[in-house]
Amino acid sequence: MPSGVHQLEVDLPIRNTWSFVSNITNWATLVPGYVEHEILNERQSTWTFRGDAGVVHKTVCLKIDIQEWVEPARISFTLKGLNENFSGDGYFHAEELSKSTVKMTGYLHITAKGLIGPMVNTMLRTMLPRTTKEFTEAVVRKMQRAEAVAR
Repeated sequence: MPSGVHQLEVDLPIRNTWSFVSNITNWATLVPGYVEHEILNERQSTWTFRGDAGVVHKTVCLKIDIQEWVEPARISFTLKGLNENFSGDGYFHAEELSKSTVKMTGYLHITAKGLIGPMVNTMLRTMLPRTTKEFTEAVVRKMQRAEAVAR
């Protein structure tokens, strides 16, 4: 099961992290290889990004369905490939450590299916931990920049 999880402490109140991650447009653009996204409705969007795995370059289109909004701590979603045979899920979770600090966790799981699924899953096992780390850190950096501008 290819997946990645990354945690880090963020010097922001939990309400500020929620304000940021509860707006998909704030973080969709931070996916490594981002090309574009479209908001379909409050709980659904499509994302397009370019993935590189060695010499293989693919443009991947995903449909993202928000499964839960649990203010102020958790957003979880499922994803389904629109042009590739894969599915998965992920979440952002903020745990309040103090009034001004949270532990932010980003998680992503993707499973490829079909004839080449086993080969793709082998690559995903290597790539997803790094991608999840990059994505979670990019979200935190952008949250912190937005907070600095707001002050």
